[in-house]
Amino acid sequence: MTTTLAAAAALPDPAPPQPLYLDDLAVGDRFTSGEHAMDEAQIKAFAAQFDPQPFHLDEAAGRATLFGGLAASGWHTAAITMRLQVTTGLPIAGGIIGAGAEISWPRPTRATDVLHVVSEVLEIQPSRSKPDRGMVTVRSETRNQQGDVLQLSTVRIVVPRRQVAVTPGAAS
Repeated sequence: MTTTLAAAAALPDPAPPQPLYLDDLAVGDRFTSGEHAMDEAQIKAFAAQFDPQPFHLDEAAGRATLFGGLAASGWHTAAITMRLQVTTGLPIAGGIIGAGAEISWPRPTRATDVLHVVSEVLEIQPSRSKPDRGMVTVRSETRNQQGDVLQLSTVRIVVPRRQVAVTPGAAS
């Protein structure tokens, strides 16, 4: 007997989306990632290694704080957001290369949350000094299965332009 999880694991991954270059993007473009299911073990493992505060490690300790229970580290939510964007949400050619960001966590991430990321292009600035790239400002909301925003980030990323083929004999 094959379980649903095993059957899903046996399916081939969908083809990755075509990488996007600066010239492919427009202000207002939106991207939605796949999903990531949280659980208590992930929250505690991340916290033990990177953010060992009591409310990330213990349900009872979390109840005694403003979180009212076990809460994932904001940095854990940020790391999952990055993975979702890189693997299924924001197919930037050459990868997502950050040049600065603003981040906030309006609500805690819980062990029962299933996360996904919705991103929108806010601004596109071709570089004047480096014609092979530009800067794109993207606003991303990491949401749970109810649509609650758990993380809000506005990030400036470096995005390459398409290579322009030079025709032999063409004037430069």
